[in-house]
Amino acid sequence: QVQFVELGGGSVQPGGSLRLSCAASGAGLLFYTLGWYRQAPGNQRELVASADRFHSAIYGDFVKGRFTIFRDNGKNTVYLQMNSLEPEDTADYYCNARDPYDLSKDYWGQGTLVTVSS
Repeated sequence: QVQFVELGGGSVQPGGSLRLSCAASGAGLLFYTLGWYRQAPGNQRELVASADRFHSAIYGDFVKGRFTIFRDNGKNTVYLQMNSLEPEDTADYYCNARDPYDLSKDYWGQGTLVTVSS
């Protein structure tokens, strides 16, 4: 089992920035991908960004260079720096830990709300 502490959600004006953090705890996490997904009302959950232990990262197409994910392997923590936020970025953001070799090991945080509004 994996437990998460997600921090950093909140409200920001368009064009602003937020930084999310997710500290995961559990066995074998070094070998998991750690990342963030988001889900807006009426939409499917979608990948925001994820990183493996080699710091290789993938991003959702909508990110377009605005967000950066950083993984601290020693702390099993991922940080998501979000810049140039748009109202369309408003969603619940969920931390995820997934074993790439056993997809049944797929764990989710409780989520943190990001609201972008003037």
